Amino acid sequence: MGRGKIVIQRIDDSTSRQVTFSKRRKGLIKKAKELAILCDAEVGLIIFSSTGKLYDFASSSMESVIDRYNKSKIEQQQLMNPASEVKFWQREAAVLRQELHALQENHRQMMGEQLNGLSVNELNSLENQLEISLRGIRMKKRNLIRQENLDLSRKVQRIHQENVELYKKAYTENTNGFIHHELAVADDESHTQIRLQLSQPEHSDYETPHQD
Repeated sequence: MGRGKIVIQRIDDSTSRQVTFSKRRKGLIKKAKELAILCDAEVGLIIFSSTGKLYDFASSSMESVIDRYNKSKIEQQQLMNPASEVKFWQREAAVLRQELHALQENHRQMMGEQLNGLSVNELNSLENQLEISLRGIRMKKRNLIRQENLDLSRKVQRIHQENVELYKKAYTENTNGFIHHELAVADDESHTQIRLQLSQPEHSDYETPHQD
C-alpha cells in the first residue's frame, strides 16, 4: 500500500516540525549540490529555521552568488528603461575600449616598443612574462619534434619490413636458373640495400660448325 499524500500546511507539533525541517533541509541541500554539479549552475541556498538558525550552501561562494544576483537585478531594472539601457551599453563600450587599449599597449611592450617610463619592477614583470611564454613555446616545439621523430621511425620500420618481404618473395621466385639474386640487408633500420646480379646463360651442348 502506497504512502498517502502529505498535506502541505504548517505542522503544529513542535517535535514533528523540527524532525521534518531537518530531513527536508538535508534533502534540499543535496538537490542544490546535484543541480550545481550536473548542470554546471551557480547555486546559492539560504535557510533560516523557525528558531532563527542559519543554514546555507553555495556552489562557489555565497558572496559571489549574492553579488551576481544583485548585479543581475540591477541590469534587469536598467533594461526596462530605454534611457538606462543606452547608458548601460555606453559603459560597457567604454570598458571594452579600455581593455582593448591595455591589450594593445601590452602587445607593443612585448615586442620591445614603448618601454620608456616603465619602472624596474615593471620591466622585470615584462621579462618574466616573456620567459614564461618562451618556455611554453619551447615545450610545444620539443613535443612536436618528438612526435615527428616517432612518426619517421615508424615509417622507416615499415619500409624496412616491406623490403624484407620483397627479398623473401624475390628469393622464392628464383627458379629458372637464369637470374641469381644477391641481397644484402643492412643492420641499420634506416635503409635496406638490394643488389640484383644477372648471370650468364650456361654453354650449350652443341658446337658451332666450322666454316670452310
